[in-house]
Amino acid sequence: MLNNIGPVGLVLIAVVVLVLFGRGKISGLMGEVGKGITAFKKGVDDSTKELKDADVAVKDVTPEDEKDKA
Repeated sequence: MLNNIGPVGLVLIAVVVLVLFGRGKISGLMGEVGKGITAFKKGVDDSTKELKDADVAVKDVTPEDEKDKA
């Protein structure tokens, strides 16, 4: 169904959305989406940094007879 929407259809949808919600509300919503994406990226970077900085030794707890099966 969505395969048949061309450039004219997309422009029409954009105009309808703009008329329904207004320019101010759409611009505010996009600003909030941008802030959310930025916060998500910052959180991912912080957690990755914490994992790299963590100096935790990993101990293999696999039983000896199970190690050969892999």
